Amino acid sequence: MDQTRLPHETVVLTCTTYQEVAQAIRRLSVRGAPAIGLSAAYAVVLAAHQATSSRGPAEFTQEIELAIEALRATRPTAVNLTWALERMRGVVRAYSTLQPADLAVRLEEEAGRMMTEDFQANVEMGRHGADLIPQGAQILTHCNSGALATGGFGTALGVIQTAHAQGKNVQVWVDETRPLLQGARLTTWELAQAGIPHTLITDNMAAHFMSRGKVDLVMVGADRIAANGDGANKIGTYGLAVLARAHDLPFYFVAPTSTVDLNTESGAAIDIEERSHQEVTSLQGVRTAPDDTVAANPAFDVTPARLVSAIVTESGVVTAPFGAGLKDAVHQSTSARGAAAAV
Repeated sequence: MDQTRLPHETVVLTCTTYQEVAQAIRRLSVRGAPAIGLSAAYAVVLAAHQATSSRGPAEFTQEIELAIEALRATRPTAVNLTWALERMRGVVRAYSTLQPADLAVRLEEEAGRMMTEDFQANVEMGRHGADLIPQGAQILTHCNSGALATGGFGTALGVIQTAHAQGKNVQVWVDETRPLLQGARLTTWELAQAGIPHTLITDNMAAHFMSRGKVDLVMVGADRIAANGDGANKIGTYGLAVLARAHDLPFYFVAPTSTVDLNTESGAAIDIEERSHQEVTSLQGVRTAPDDTVAANPAFDVTPARLVSAIVTESGVVTAPFGAGLKDAVHQSTSARGAAAAV
């Protein structure tokens, strides 16, 4: 779906070239870290089909490499993008002697495996994370972490959906998520589709409801989790973590191990995407600030590990100290994937 058109229109966006997928990722028609990675994987498949007329394996491989680098440059913060592209690059290198048409088939098979793995990981995260949600919990979430942001089911929203299916009678507070309103436009739409009770609030209402005992926990997705447990997510997440700590509320990240970046030591090293200032000075195309206004627009912020109660992955719930636990979770996931491939 073209997520820029929701909730007013349900439009299926069809891309026939990797360049079109790259454009869709940049303009947020496709968004959510896992969904970005999966879309990029299938974009490499499109690039392979585009390049099958190349003279031979060497020229074909060169064209795939160009596509991979072009896709990598679309959005810098979500590590799932690099993770997916490296998996596709691994296929290219492993089967570099195949004819282009045969290698294109191998790439499509790998993208399909990644899609299946992501959905299964989301279901597992839902199962693990639901154990953290008490009966009748009032949950605050930020941005969108449902099926729209993944290969299906969702990360934080998948956990909430699992708890709802278990009969826990959850109520969700949905931050609107300025400046692009992913919470107001997308999360409310997904919760309504699932029949889960929810209430939309502006981002600056969170402290008010926490102070009145209306929030029991904060649960969000993530775009990158560093080796020490620092996590980058949509701008405004860090503030929620600070508020949660001030009100003695648990704060949870929910993310697959593909979001864990063991090569990034801490959140200080995470590259934060700066988007167009017009997203701040306008609201859905309507100018809200004087024409000469200068605006800043970091798309993400980093929540330090000291404010994180736990990180839910498909391998289980990781608690502090996060370093060893995240390594184990990634190792378990990698081993499980290898075992499945062997079968």
